[in-house]
Amino acid sequence: MPDTQEIRLYGTRWCPDCRRVKQVLDRHNIPFQWIDIEEDAGAMSYVQKVNGGYQSVPTIVFPDGSVLVEPASEALEKKLAGIK
Repeated sequence: MPDTQEIRLYGTRWCPDCRRVKQVLDRHNIPFQWIDIEEDAGAMSYVQKVNGGYQSVPTIVFPDGSVLVEPASEALEKKLAGIK
């Protein structure tokens, strides 16, 4: 996947945790790139690679290269506080 200064959020439209993560990012006015793994085979392969073969979503990739997978809101809030 290409390097970017924007958070990349990999997910699916039907995933409730993906919607929750979007709401947290929006609440903090954090720009992000939404990537639906059901519409992008390359993205699905990337998510599987990062998650040991699983299609775990949401998978969030930060500009520093760190990744959070299916984070609780509190864990995401803590990470966001560290990058602001």
